[in-house]
Amino acid sequence: MSSAIRRAPGRLVTLGCAALVATSLAGCGSVKSLAGGGSSAITLGTVNTTSVLDPAGAYDNGSWLILENTFQGLLRLPVGATTPEPDAAQSCSFSADAMTYHCTLRPNLTFSNGHPLTAQDVVFSMDRMKKINDPSGPAVLFSTVKSVEAQGDSDVVFHLSEPDAVLPDKLASAAGSIVDHSVFPADKELPNNQLVGSGPYKIDSVDETTSAGGGKAPSKISLSANTKYQGDEKPTTSKIDVRYFTDPGQLKSALDSGAVDLTDNSLDPKVAAQLQADQLAGKGTLNVTPVDSSDSGFMVFNTKDQTMGQQAVRQAIAQLVDREALANGVFANTVQPLYSLVPQGIAGHTTAFFDKYGQPDVAKAKAILAAAKIPTPVSFTLSWTGSGAAGDEPAALKKQLESSGLFQVNTQQVADWATYQKGWQQGSYQAYTTAWSADYPDSEDFVAPLVVDGGAFHNGFDDPLISEQLLPQSQRQADRAQAAGTFASIQNQLAVDVPMLPLEQSKALYVSRQNITGVETAVDSTSIVRFAELGRS
Repeated sequence: MSSAIRRAPGRLVTLGCAALVATSLAGCGSVKSLAGGGSSAITLGTVNTTSVLDPAGAYDNGSWLILENTFQGLLRLPVGATTPEPDAAQSCSFSADAMTYHCTLRPNLTFSNGHPLTAQDVVFSMDRMKKINDPSGPAVLFSTVKSVEAQGDSDVVFHLSEPDAVLPDKLASAAGSIVDHSVFPADKELPNNQLVGSGPYKIDSVDETTSAGGGKAPSKISLSANTKYQGDEKPTTSKIDVRYFTDPGQLKSALDSGAVDLTDNSLDPKVAAQLQADQLAGKGTLNVTPVDSSDSGFMVFNTKDQTMGQQAVRQAIAQLVDREALANGVFANTVQPLYSLVPQGIAGHTTAFFDKYGQPDVAKAKAILAAAKIPTPVSFTLSWTGSGAAGDEPAALKKQLESSGLFQVNTQQVADWATYQKGWQQGSYQAYTTAWSADYPDSEDFVAPLVVDGGAFHNGFDDPLISEQLLPQSQRQADRAQAAGTFASIQNQLAVDVPMLPLEQSKALYVSRQNITGVETAVDSTSIVRFAELGRS
C-alpha cells in the first residue's frame, strides 16, 4: 500500500526513518493489565495521514494502522509470521485444482455492536469492495476472485478465475476486513466515524480537521477494547489514541511534551538516528525499537507524459541516481540503497537495477540519451509532499541529476497527502516520489499492485510480458520458492522498462517513552502495529 512517507496492492506510506541496528532495546517493568489501571490511553503518533477509513477505500498506512486493530479478516499474520493463520475463520483450504478456496468461520462471532458475523458478511464485504472499486482502494488485490459464495452461515467459498497462491495472504491483510452488512452501504463508503468491526479494539470517536487541500482528514482516533471480540489477541491496555501529524517536527515535540507515548516510523531520520545513538550511549530518555522493514521509497514516472514516456529518459535517470548518497545524506544512514522493486528480506529479491546500471555514470547516461536522439538538458518537474526527509530527497535528486548537465529539474511540493494522491490518479505529475509498504510478505505484492495496468500510482505503465505472462505464471506457483525465478525475470524486465525507480529500503525505528511496554512484540517487518501488545508499566 502506498504511504504518505504501506497497503494498489500494498500500502502507500510516508517514508520515515530507519535503524541500522537490529537489536531491540525495550523498556522494562511490569505491565498494567486491562483489569488493573489501564484507564489512561496510550497515544501513538504518526505522520502517515489518511482520509478514508472504510475498508473498501482504505489503502495506506494511516488507515490500515486502524483497520488492522479494529476489524477481523478470515486470516491474520501473527507477529513475526510469514504464513497466515486463522482469525475469523477456524480453517481455510484450496481445492485440489486451486480454483476454489473454502473457509469455515469460528462459531458465534459478533461485531462490536452485537450483530452476528456470518458468511453473508464475508460475501458482502468482498462484493461491496469490488463494486465500489475505489481508485485508491484495495480492490485490485482481488482481481482473481470471480465470485464469493456463502454456504449457510459458517462456510464461504471463493471461486477464482485463475489460481492465486497468495490469496490467503491478501485475505490476511486489512484488505480482507469483514464488515457488517447491516451497517455498511453496498455501493458507497461509510463516514469515518461510523465504522463497526469485530477486531480487538473498536472505534469510539474520530476527530477530523481540514487538510491543506481543503478535504477532511482524521486528526485523532480514540479506540477502546472490544469486549465482544473473539480472537487470539488479548488487549493489554483498554484504550488507545492515534494522533495524526503533518510534520515530523510536530510529532517530536508531542513526544517530548508527553502528549504522545509512542511513534511509528515517522520521525525525521536524522532525529531518530540521534535518539538511537543516545540510547546506545546510555544517555537517552526514550526507548528506540529498530525493526527490519520492507517499506520502500521510489521515484515514479508518468509513462503517459511526453517526456517521461520516453524509455531512454527514464533509463538515463536510473543511470545517474546515487542511492548511497541519498542514504548517507538525506536519511542519515537509516535506510539502505534499494536496487529492485522487490526489497531485501522478501523471497525472490534481486539487485536488477544495479546489475543493469552499476554505479552512477554520467557518460553512460549521456550515451543513452544520445542513442535515442533526445536533446539535453531534459526538463521535467519532480513532485512531492510532506516535510523533512520527504522534501530533502527531491532536492537531493534534483542536485544529482542537474550536476550531470543532462537534466533540468523543477521540484513541486503538493499541499497534502489526499491532494497528492488525486494528482497522480489524474496524471498531473511527470515524476513523483512516494513509498510502498507491503500488504503481505511476498514478491507479488511489489509487482502486481505497482506495475500492472498503471498500478497503485496510476503511472500508465503496463508491460504485457509481465502482466499477461510472467505474473500469472507466478500466481500458479504454490511453492513460492519456485516462483523466485519468475520474479527474477520480472525484475530484470522492470530494470529495462523503468516505470519507477527504487531508491531506498527502510528499517523502521519505533520511539517510545520508557514506561511503554510491548513495542518489541507489537511490531515486525509487516509494518503492522498490534495495539493489543502495548502496555504501560
